[in-house]
Amino acid sequence: MEPIFQMDFEVNDLCVDRYGRLKPSAILFLAQEVAGMHCMELKLDYDTLAQRRLFWAVTRHKVQVSRTPHWGEKLHLQTWPMPTTRVAYPRSMVAYDSQGRECFRSISIWVLMDMDTRHMILPGNSGIIVAGTIRGGELPAPNGLILKTLGSSRSRSVCFTDLDRNGHMNNTRYMEWVDDLLPSAFHARHNVKEFTVCYLSEAREGQEMSLKWDFLSENCLQVDAQRQDEDRSHRVFSAQILYE
Repeated sequence: MEPIFQMDFEVNDLCVDRYGRLKPSAILFLAQEVAGMHCMELKLDYDTLAQRRLFWAVTRHKVQVSRTPHWGEKLHLQTWPMPTTRVAYPRSMVAYDSQGRECFRSISIWVLMDMDTRHMILPGNSGIIVAGTIRGGELPAPNGLILKTLGSSRSRSVCFTDLDRNGHMNNTRYMEWVDDLLPSAFHARHNVKEFTVCYLSEAREGQEMSLKWDFLSENCLQVDAQRQDEDRSHRVFSAQILYE
């Protein structure tokens, strides 16, 4: 089977912000979409894995943006699995515009989860083999983000439209929540150049999260989200976004 999966995509209304620019969350959606389509070819898609009571979950994403695409642009996407590690299945993606110029690239770290226990299954114990390749230019796997003291806070609850087929908050929605922390006036003046998102714990419908954020430097925003279970706090996700 071809190790590189390719598809074309036209940037539409659902994927852009009020200024017609491709949203960070849409980049994550595209990374998830092309990975899912490639997994169908590899016979490792959601329905096939569900027969074994397994599902894919992404734990980290790192994205670098060379040029932000706008509404109506046609993109050519390429994705490929990288060599499997002891604990995860890394995957790269790169997007080009109609002139062949790179717009953005990403690396995502995927793990296999047990549908019933919600525990991670190590590749060596899963029986799932994914042939990886290195083409050159792949982003390094993102590190975790250190919990910091952040000055601003807001509460928000997980709603029905935040959920995916696994019954937890979809990874693309985290970046929507991050974007909503800053007003239109800020977004009008700044483009996203790079961002990292770490998914640390599942978020379920009705759970309330405390979002804390602050600028670590003039153009670098960090966001941490935590939920409270009885007397224990759980870190749900963390994100760091570099703007220009």
